[in-house]
Amino acid sequence: MELDPIELKPVLNRLKRAQGQLAAVIRMIEEGRECSDVITQLSAASKAMDRAGFSIIASGLESCMLAEAQEPGSAQLDRDKLEKLFLSLA
Repeated sequence: MELDPIELKPVLNRLKRAQGQLAAVIRMIEEGRECSDVITQLSAASKAMDRAGFSIIASGLESCMLAEAQEPGSAQLDRDKLEKLFLSLA
């Protein structure tokens, strides 16, 4: 996938944040922390990953799909395929 590096920077930052939050969840479980604290941190990691995915969609999914549609033997870009990819993150 080729996206604008300037547009990818916030996505990478969100994914790195999610990675840190997920590491914190693992550490919290290993330490026997309160369930509510673990769930709060897990929710934050999940939201960061969701936001990264939606950002990728907003900044480049259509161009990626158009490039795939132009490859020999590939299906033409259609709304159903875009909708399915979007809903996979919902």
